[in-house]
Amino acid sequence: MDFTQYIDADNLSPDFLDYLKSTFKGKRIRLTVEAEPDETEYLMSSPTNHKRLLKSIKNVEKGKNLKTLDKDLLKKLGI
Repeated sequence: MDFTQYIDADNLSPDFLDYLKSTFKGKRIRLTVEAEPDETEYLMSSPTNHKRLLKSIKNVEKGKNLKTLDKDLLKKLGI
């Protein structure tokens, strides 16, 4: 049986460990803890994305190639 649980480290509690113990009672289990990359790390992990994002950042800093959003459209979309 495979089990994947995504949880914020701050929300770990003894109850979670008790849950694991009762769910896998009598079985040997393997626990692997890995931190998920944040969105920027994930996007920068691809060389193509990395280059594109850096170019976009430079454009914003220079005020180049900026797009304007239609406020009425955003309201209709609930954004």
